[in-house]
Amino acid sequence: MISIIVPVYKVPEYLPGCLDSILANDITDCEIILVDDGSPDDCGAICDRYAEANPGLIRVIHQANGGLGAARNTGLADAKGEWLFFIDSDDKIATDSLRVLKNAIAKGGADVIGFQFCADDGTNPPIPKSCGFDAQAEPFRLSDRKDYLLSLPSAWMRIWKRSLFTDTGIRYPSRVWYEDIRTTTKLLPLADGIRVLPNHLYDYLSRPGSIMSNRNLERNREILDAMDDILDWYHRENLFETYRDELCAMTVENVLLAAAVRVARADPKSPILAEFADYTAKAFPDWKQNPYRGRLTRAKRLALTLVEHRHFWLLKKLFAMKG
Repeated sequence: MISIIVPVYKVPEYLPGCLDSILANDITDCEIILVDDGSPDDCGAICDRYAEANPGLIRVIHQANGGLGAARNTGLADAKGEWLFFIDSDDKIATDSLRVLKNAIAKGGADVIGFQFCADDGTNPPIPKSCGFDAQAEPFRLSDRKDYLLSLPSAWMRIWKRSLFTDTGIRYPSRVWYEDIRTTTKLLPLADGIRVLPNHLYDYLSRPGSIMSNRNLERNREILDAMDDILDWYHRENLFETYRDELCAMTVENVLLAAAVRVARADPKSPILAEFADYTAKAFPDWKQNPYRGRLTRAKRLALTLVEHRHFWLLKKLFAMKG
């Protein structure tokens, strides 16, 4: 059985589309768990209406607000299925997603099954995107394809064997940004097998109110907490040296590129930018020699050069010119 877990919070205009896309699939041998995370609007009532219309298939859990991670953990604890599919409540899945995933499950040999996705801005047709890793017909272990650790960490970009969580005690952190990277990076090295599909099974909606578009600059510091959490875990599990190059590349990508660019575009004088540069240099003094640096796109190489030399005003102007 696949347990589909949908955390719900402040998305009344998107939630019906999300649930309708799930119900349009082959939902045999599935359960749908809606976790109303204390949403102060009509979301709880919408969840209840869908559950009443689909008895035995959909059940709703209402709880006080605890954040995305806490809502996922609540659904996980209530799940009966062998597999978990976390779907964000403002996104949709393709009409053949569950059929494709069930076929992949039937092949066996995997604890994690990844796939590709489409980016949807809500106004234009969804654009097919890569998860950052090519399809692999045969299951592999992370130790054999370490670069998969650098694929996009989103929880919804994979389905997971529930035992990966129950056997390890790993859960999503509550009330933080970057809960996906904190969790996915710990689960992947523990999986006995990973399979990656070529299919675009998920439509990710990028909207102004989403977490990663939030302009609260101070909260961008949380990427440093996230990286500390990840690096400490790899040290405790004696996996740090095995994945050192990948962890270094992950730090550069998330601290010096994603977070630093986001802050520089809003305030190139922010002291957070110097903290990002100092953190990376301390965690990985040799980061400039990282073998994955050559895999960056031209645009990322340029942005990294500007961050490296602390030309944050130029970085802001570059993005302004590119619109």
